[in-house]
Amino acid sequence: MKKGRISKREESYILENIEKDHNIVANELSRDPKSLLEFIKKKVAKGDFPEPAWLGGNIAEEKAKYDLKGRPYYEELKDQFTTHELKLFEYHWTKIIAQFGDDVIATEEIQVVDLIKLELLMNRSLKSNKANVEQITALEALIAEERAVDPDQQRGEEIFNMERQVASLRAAQESLNRDYRDLQDKKNKMLKDMKATREQRVKRFEDRKTSFTGWISYLAANPEVTTQYGYDLEKMKMAMEAEKIRLSQWHKYQDGEVDQPFLTPETVKDNEE
Repeated sequence: MKKGRISKREESYILENIEKDHNIVANELSRDPKSLLEFIKKKVAKGDFPEPAWLGGNIAEEKAKYDLKGRPYYEELKDQFTTHELKLFEYHWTKIIAQFGDDVIATEEIQVVDLIKLELLMNRSLKSNKANVEQITALEALIAEERAVDPDQQRGEEIFNMERQVASLRAAQESLNRDYRDLQDKKNKMLKDMKATREQRVKRFEDRKTSFTGWISYLAANPEVTTQYGYDLEKMKMAMEAEKIRLSQWHKYQDGEVDQPFLTPETVKDNEE
């Protein structure tokens, strides 16, 4: 099984046979099916390949990832966040955009960006809080050691300085906790404005059971459901056509009578047949 980058010749072959199942193409090229599938998904997401029917439209996250990297503000994001934070930003972006489907207008896109920024800032706050707690614990342990020795051997100035550091760290911890709560409130408010909370999502799900407009909104927000319905309807249509042909033929009943179960002007047969 070959490894490494896919050659131009192999890429052309994949494109020519894009409607074939990826397992078949992988076998023909002696490639790993999983890596070939990821290659096809990326190419489809970038618009280099047409989307094959067998994918079933399940590449919304891949498309969202490439859409983000093509945005003008992506360069600003790279200056604002660390490499690890940027990967986390991309993860949240792909999940949220895939959840909303293609139904995201410009102002809503700004909301999504701001929502993810709040999430990353909350993570920063928690990391700083953890570092503070660890420093306080370490300093308090040192203070306890100093106080455990004989009073004549205690370093009063050292103890005083460490106690001041602990007090300063505790004050910073209170500030961090307050900032975290403020960010959490802003995040919750933004989620409600975007109608993306669990409660609102369940309510939309329940509304679609009672109203036609709710059902249409549900389908618009979940294109994979619409695609599956399309597949199911096409299968039913094919099965119906096959049964129509079968029932249009001569059929001998148990009483010996011969007739066509499905008789229409289009299917009627001459008795001589």
